[in-house]
Amino acid sequence: MLQQDGHDVVVIGAGIAGLTATATLAAAGRDTVCLEARDRCGGRLLSAAAPPGALDLGATWFWDGERRVAELAARLGVDTFEQHLAGDTMLQDSTGVRRLAGHPIDAPARRFARGADSLACALAAELPADVLRLGTPVTAIHRRATGGLDVRTPTVVLHAEHVVLAVPPALALSHIAFDPEPPPALVRLARATPVWMGAVAKVVARYSTAFWRREGLAGAAFSRTGPLQELHDMSGPDGRPAALFGFAPAQAVGPGFEQAVTAQLTQLFGAAAAEPESLHVQDWSSERWTAPPAVLRLADHSLFGHPLYQRPALDGRLHWATTETADQYAGHIEGALAAAERAAYAVLSAS
Repeated sequence: MLQQDGHDVVVIGAGIAGLTATATLAAAGRDTVCLEARDRCGGRLLSAAAPPGALDLGATWFWDGERRVAELAARLGVDTFEQHLAGDTMLQDSTGVRRLAGHPIDAPARRFARGADSLACALAAELPADVLRLGTPVTAIHRRATGGLDVRTPTVVLHAEHVVLAVPPALALSHIAFDPEPPPALVRLARATPVWMGAVAKVVARYSTAFWRREGLAGAAFSRTGPLQELHDMSGPDGRPAALFGFAPAQAVGPGFEQAVTAQLTQLFGAAAAEPESLHVQDWSSERWTAPPAVLRLADHSLFGHPLYQRPALDGRLHWATTETADQYAGHIEGALAAAERAAYAVLSAS
């Protein structure tokens, strides 16, 4: 017989949205637990150590006007710095490679000095003991006859007055059995909503120095031939660690992919790019706890922030809190924080 446990709120997912909702609810005095299927927190905030900094394999930037991220980083003491933008941009198409004056791709942005996941780790470290439970996938959410919801895992059933779903909607519908199911229109919406970053691979090439800067290049490029479709400078403060990164469709990853990437980097940035010290390939479509099986077929990004996500389901007890469900800044860290804020306030208002 499964162990039984009771709480005011169960948050599912310990990405930045789930951690934010958990921290807000716990600070308001609600008995809250956060369940995370992975053995780490952060979700799509994932960084690889690269002293003296880190290389982001998931979320990377935040922009002017995104006050929630800026305020959270400042409160947690997470250092940030300006994204390098100075220099020219490279364009690659079927006619070859050419240099464009200036940098038309990126807007001014900020990055996290020790990687984006340092934001999640710092927030998780502030949570009360035993609130965050790693390695705890949720398998089912059932309505209780006596009120509230049962959240089932392989080892325990948690009774909760409210549940916050802080995982991509399509992922939740593919991994969690609901009884009863949410309204049909909401189920159709959730199954069709794309997963931010779910259909892409992010590639990071680390070098001993940011050699492209000496050539007056921004480290930025866009390509119509691939495999990487756009590239950016991912170097840390003062150019250390030195790195370039790019995005490729997840379908492009396969045999010969890394060789094709280094060949493309060489074409764009010269012989110095031919032998990176390390090459990280993060295929988010293969991440079980990020991407549902149908992730490559989900393409309608207009569904992000849909009005149905702004209202609780299951008698007002099930709340959505991921960047896909944000009605502002969807697809950004700021959107994840906004969605978490909305969900937490809805729980507190209902209580």
